Amino acid sequence: MFMLRNVTKYLFGDGSKESIIDIPQGQLYLVRPLSPKGYSELIFKDAAASVRRTGQEYQYQLVIQRAYEEGEEELIDDEEGEDGTAETLNTEKDEKTFLLDQELHFRSEIREGGEKVLAWKDLSGDPGDVFEFVCDESIAASEIATFMMVAMKCQYERRYRKANDTATDKKLQEFDFTEQPIPSVSETASPVLESQSSSNTKAITADTSTPTKSKMSSKPPAKAKQAAIEEKPTAAPIAAQHPVSTEILSREKAELHLFDFTTSTFILQDPSVVATVSEVGKWQYWLQIEGQERDWLGQPVIADINPVFNFEYLSFIFNHYTQDGGAYSWLLRFKDQETEERFQGGLMQALWEQLNETKWMKTKDDDRQYVLEAFQDLTMEDAPDSQEEENEEMEELEDDGQRSEHYDTDESEDDVGGEEDDGNVNSQLAVGYKHDRSFVVRGSQIGVFKHTPNNNLEFSTNIAKVQMPNGKLFSPTKVMLHAEDTDMILQNEANPNSLYRMDLEYGKVVDEWKIHDDIPVTTFAPEKKFSQMTGEQTFLGLSRNALFRIDPRLSGNKLVDSELKQYVSKNDFSAAATTEKGYIAVASNKGDIRMFDRLGINAKTHIPALGEPIIGLDVSADGRWVLATCRTYLLLIDALQKEGKNEGKLGFEKSFAKDSKPQPRRLGLQPSHVAQFQYETKVPLSFTPARFNTGVEDEETSIITATGPFIVTWNMKKVLAGRKDPYTIKRYAEEVMADNFKFGSDKNVIVATPNEVSMVAKQSFKKPTRESIATPARVGRASGRLSSRLGREEIVHSPY
Repeated sequence: MFMLRNVTKYLFGDGSKESIIDIPQGQLYLVRPLSPKGYSELIFKDAAASVRRTGQEYQYQLVIQRAYEEGEEELIDDEEGEDGTAETLNTEKDEKTFLLDQELHFRSEIREGGEKVLAWKDLSGDPGDVFEFVCDESIAASEIATFMMVAMKCQYERRYRKANDTATDKKLQEFDFTEQPIPSVSETASPVLESQSSSNTKAITADTSTPTKSKMSSKPPAKAKQAAIEEKPTAAPIAAQHPVSTEILSREKAELHLFDFTTSTFILQDPSVVATVSEVGKWQYWLQIEGQERDWLGQPVIADINPVFNFEYLSFIFNHYTQDGGAYSWLLRFKDQETEERFQGGLMQALWEQLNETKWMKTKDDDRQYVLEAFQDLTMEDAPDSQEEENEEMEELEDDGQRSEHYDTDESEDDVGGEEDDGNVNSQLAVGYKHDRSFVVRGSQIGVFKHTPNNNLEFSTNIAKVQMPNGKLFSPTKVMLHAEDTDMILQNEANPNSLYRMDLEYGKVVDEWKIHDDIPVTTFAPEKKFSQMTGEQTFLGLSRNALFRIDPRLSGNKLVDSELKQYVSKNDFSAAATTEKGYIAVASNKGDIRMFDRLGINAKTHIPALGEPIIGLDVSADGRWVLATCRTYLLLIDALQKEGKNEGKLGFEKSFAKDSKPQPRRLGLQPSHVAQFQYETKVPLSFTPARFNTGVEDEETSIITATGPFIVTWNMKKVLAGRKDPYTIKRYAEEVMADNFKFGSDKNVIVATPNEVSMVAKQSFKKPTRESIATPARVGRASGRLSSRLGREEIVHSPY
């Protein structure tokens, strides 16, 4: 053990290497001892196993990478065709990655005859399914022992969030699963290499005629040993001491369940608890849950609890955060709908009053109903049928996703991603509509990237100095492409009463537009959704209390006085968006939304606030859907009127009837996923402004946003159908600063992290699981290729 620890210390010490240790040759199988799908499946005929760093502290991956025989890869590429349409997601086709976690039960075995096998659970498969890496006979037993020691140390780091050199032998034994039997790979498993043009077809054999020893083992499991190696379920934290209440808003009996991160299920904690929502101070509220024998939890009622009510299952799911940064997901199950409705009324009153600092009962009845509906699981009208959903999923699977860009073999990784600290990070992203370009703001510089035909980014140039006409540098706080993507409108936070026009052909600011002496510009938006594709000069501007048109052709101030709508009350406008026809949606930090058919008049429709400030707004081209972004959730609103005298009209065109508010749909992450996000990142949710995919004559089918290092995309058809799995995710090692779809497609997403810019395929996003949430996307070499990322060096130092 001592020698192994010294060897692994040496291996871990070289942090410049992505791979810590590898076994260069073997075969990968998926073995299903209990499954009717077939006993054994050959995944890779020739492969290598390695342990890799992920770029995230204390996180490591077990990677099984397929190896090609000489000339085989070129032959497969020829079979796929010159355009490489079948070359989808090379990293998923040619390698499999597994987060090194205790839940894998990673273990090894040397069998009679000297066969050496690594095995681990298939966490996404059926019970009993295991992956087995059968090592080549040339691999020495000492290599296997070292590999296993490295894997144990990686699991130690993940579990205890400490460097592996602090691990004692006793601690490392917690990750020793050698007592668990490993089923033998079926002798009839075919070694035929499947054609990559049909990569979903595996060499599967159903060995049902002759049971093997592993399938009919007479050796009973050792219960004591099995209990010792099983992970303990998630334990409830100590309840916080609750403050003195001044008023009870609701108090109901329920069952209490806690989400277990190990099994990804809710486990009953107490069959009978009392859940109380009370006021404990001015605009301060408290949720307390008590059993007969103990207090289970107490926490403030704030937006971060992420409440979700499901009346079909009589349940309420929410998040709970402890003072040490821990995150938990709880479920209350009520005896009937009336009980849940009473509890919902009290909790939503507390949450709404805390956010708005206004008494709940002072709002209108229909506004209160609107708020309650937004926090329920519901199916929207016009939902697609199940056949349409199946067709949509098939289209996504068949789409040729993102491919890695090819670089010269003598190009070093340092050439692609420098990590020099210049004090700035990538902050904003503008995607071209007219021309295939994207622009990334980094301090007082702007990087320009070309979209290539094979859906990659290619660095084009760098605008090294963003400066006012007087020569003073500034860092734009908001940018918008304009006039057929030939200009960019910039905002300087230090001068809110002016905007600046950059001529992108020359790469410098050529005009300063004074908007108004007394009205500062909070934000701005195009005249119509696709105006940046035209020569349209005017655009919309917002201040905290006014909506107006800006015309750069005017002499003097550029605000058009005849098209100014000012409000006496403080509306605190924060975002705006326009439709293809020029209808206008305006949102505020209060959380409400107004819909206009033109400037200078009162709103046709006013949508009440749920409470959180709206930080971003988008509208579908036809005006049917309004998408608002709050910090912890998105809000999707159907603006089409379906009854009454204005049936068939949009809320932009005609007002909704008093008793017919638009139907809200709150798009939030499942509380259990939120808890896992926070467990991994230690930071709360904070969404970036969400966007629809967009393109002339293209239907909006997807929504994209990000929070921390996670990008999240919602499938519109699944959302409208009320599906429980409407979103997929992709995790990065760093925070995602900005993201948007490529214009005219929902298949490719442009992503800016603090120091990198890339285009990724939506098809590479995964369903949220413990592994996909914990494992950052790998950026770097895969199958001898480099990803199309562009690092800090290229943005900052490339000459214009």
